[in-house]
Amino acid sequence: MSDTGTPRNLPPDPDARVYVISVAAELAGMHAQTLRNYDRLGLVTPHRTSGGGRRYSPRDVELLREVQRLSQDEGVNLAGIKRIIELTNHVEALQQRVAEMSAEIAQLRSARRDLVPVARTNALVVWKPKHARD
Repeated sequence: MSDTGTPRNLPPDPDARVYVISVAAELAGMHAQTLRNYDRLGLVTPHRTSGGGRRYSPRDVELLREVQRLSQDEGVNLAGIKRIIELTNHVEALQQRVAEMSAEIAQLRSARRDLVPVARTNALVVWKPKHARD
């Protein structure tokens, strides 16, 4: 491990597309044909060069290791693994959106002093415009 907590054999950018299939397979502890199969099944989809060669990122290598763990240690079939990956990606996207919205709300609160946080209650408030009360 390096001082940053990342393995020394992986570059610091988790999305850097740096590994050819043979290197990615070695790092993941798999055969290159297994990576081709996972790509074909849509489990781990590496970046493609203009010539069609696969380029794997450190994040891809970690995902390959996780696929292998789920398959070998947990007994999950490949269809189940694909669904787990899809759901994980969906949760991460939702978490990112929540973080973006929270930042936007914080920015609005700092810009607008007339916005006041209100505690949640189970009360129902019905508002009618003044002209509708008559």
